[in-house]
Amino acid sequence: MTAGDANQLISVQPNDLKFLFELDKPSFCNLQLTNNTDDHVAFKVKTSSPKKYFVRPNTGVVMPRDSCIIRVTLQAQREYPPDMQCKDKFLLQSIIVPPNTDVDDPPAYTFNKDGTKEIKERKLKVFYESPSGQANSEDGGLKSFTPQNPDANSESLVVSHHVYTSFFEVSSNGSIEAFLSHILKFGIVVEI
Repeated sequence: MTAGDANQLISVQPNDLKFLFELDKPSFCNLQLTNNTDDHVAFKVKTSSPKKYFVRPNTGVVMPRDSCIIRVTLQAQREYPPDMQCKDKFLLQSIIVPPNTDVDDPPAYTFNKDGTKEIKERKLKVFYESPSGQANSEDGGLKSFTPQNPDANSESLVVSHHVYTSFFEVSSNGSIEAFLSHILKFGIVVEI
């Protein structure tokens, strides 16, 4: 639990949403919500750009000391944002609810601010990552590649692209040994 979670009903991992941004391809980020209390806690996720993202589930109830996963999907985009900067934000609201509250669909009035409810709010920032040297976790868990030789920085992009391409070629014909031998040939460290 981070310092920001200390007075929250629900803790969130990761603290920010990071998406691998590629034109015309959707990308996703999973958030793990953990109920820090002995009460049932309802949550609702809102965004400043609702047409750009799918959030599933966007509302629900987390049982005491339990957790759930929320998948946030960035829909395929047709153009790059200026400087790969993103101003989109998400708001996670949470509130203690009675134990008999519908776990999958809390009543709509649950998050109405009427002055008598203590709704906790947490803001999440959105960051875009460039695909060069990065791969989505659905691509076999490969996260990043870095050259072992610091003098090879100028060749890093070419080698990373070559290894990344090789990964997909090898994964389609199933020879992991060939893939590993290919990586070792270039002196690449693969973080998993």
